[in-house]
Amino acid sequence: MFEVAIIGGGPAGGSAAIFTAKAGKKTVVIDSNQGVTKRAMLWNHYGVEEITGPNLVETGLNQARKFGAEVVESKVTSIVKADEGFTITTENGEFEAKHIILATGFLTDLAESIGLATKPGTEPRVKTIFDVDAAGKTNVEGIWAAGTCAGVSVHTIITAGDGAKVAINVISELNGERYVDHDVLK
Repeated sequence: MFEVAIIGGGPAGGSAAIFTAKAGKKTVVIDSNQGVTKRAMLWNHYGVEEITGPNLVETGLNQARKFGAEVVESKVTSIVKADEGFTITTENGEFEAKHIILATGFLTDLAESIGLATKPGTEPRVKTIFDVDAAGKTNVEGIWAAGTCAGVSVHTIITAGDGAKVAINVISELNGERYVDHDVLK
């Protein structure tokens, strides 16, 4: 069983995976390869002069892999509450996880099947978002949401930051105390 399953491998999901995997949490990223970032050209991402969306996503997922995250390309077809956590069914198999972070961008079609509350989106072209609290929690215990699907701006720098924030909140809950990740120069 995975401690954290992240559905969506764009900036929010990839960033969340970097933090959860680096914190030693058994992490899987399930990505359907449908993200809008894969069609983007970025000149406004802090710390990077310019980068294509596909390169940004690839770099982020490679960072997550470096810390031990498993990355699977598949589409999630259902999420079902299990005795301990959730069973996530994809087109290519099943995964079990204690916590789920939804980082699905514009896609909220999983909401109805698991009973997640939604509300109208505020970003252009984003019709529906998951209804989350300030920590990223949804109304279903153990399911969190980050990035555009949680109502933050579609800009990659913002969705990546939101993914990191939600991951830190999940790690903190798993650890039973506030988690902080700071590396220092040696």
